[in-house]
Amino acid sequence: MLARYETISSRVETELEVSRSRFLTVLDRVETEAEARAVIAGVRDAHPRARHHCTAFVLGPDSRVQRCSDDGEPSGTAGMPMLDALTAAGFSDVVAVVTRYFGGVLLGAAGLTRTYRAAVAGAVAQAPRVLRVLRVEAQVVADYRCAPQIEAEARRRGWAVGPAEYGEAVTLHLYAAPQECDAMSAVVSELSAGRSTVEFGESQFVDA
Repeated sequence: MLARYETISSRVETELEVSRSRFLTVLDRVETEAEARAVIAGVRDAHPRARHHCTAFVLGPDSRVQRCSDDGEPSGTAGMPMLDALTAAGFSDVVAVVTRYFGGVLLGAAGLTRTYRAAVAGAVAQAPRVLRVLRVEAQVVADYRCAPQIEAEARRRGWAVGPAEYGEAVTLHLYAAPQECDAMSAVVSELSAGRSTVEFGESQFVDA
C-alpha cells in the first residue's frame, strides 16, 4: 500500500467560456463512490437546464477506482480528458463535474476534448492541495509527570499529537508512521521508566 497521496482540502468552482458555451467546473473531495455520485447529483440539481454534466472521479490511495462519463457528448471527448487532468495532477479522492451550457457553436471532437481537459485543469490549478499520509494512532496512558515529557518528545520527532484526555491519568493520542511504532514504544517506556502503556490502533490515512 502507498504511504501517501494528494487530494484537495476544499471544494473548487470555476468557469470557462469557449465559443459562447459555458463550462462550469466543480471539484470536490470525496472518499467513496457514493459520495462522488452525491456530488454529481447535487450539481445536476443546481443546473437543471444545462445540456451536459460530464464527470470523472478518482478514489483510493492507489487511485484504483477511476470512473468517467461523457453524459451525451461524443464518446471520449469529455469524461476521459477530465479524468486525464485529475490523474496528471496526481490527485485522488476527488470528483470533477463539468456542466456545459451550449452556446450554439459546435466545437467538434478535438475542440471538446481540449475544452473539457482545460476546464478541469484550470480548476486543479486553483485547488488547495493537501497531503494524506499513512499513520498509526497510539493511545498512551501516562501519569501527569511523564505525559508532558512524552508529548514534547513526540512533537520533536514529528509525530502528530491529538487532543489529550485527563482523568486519573493522561491519555495521549499520538500518530506516527507504521515503521515508527517500535521507536514510539521505546520512547514511552524510557521516559516513564516503564510505567506508561501504549496501545496501537489500525493504520489510517490522515491529513499531514
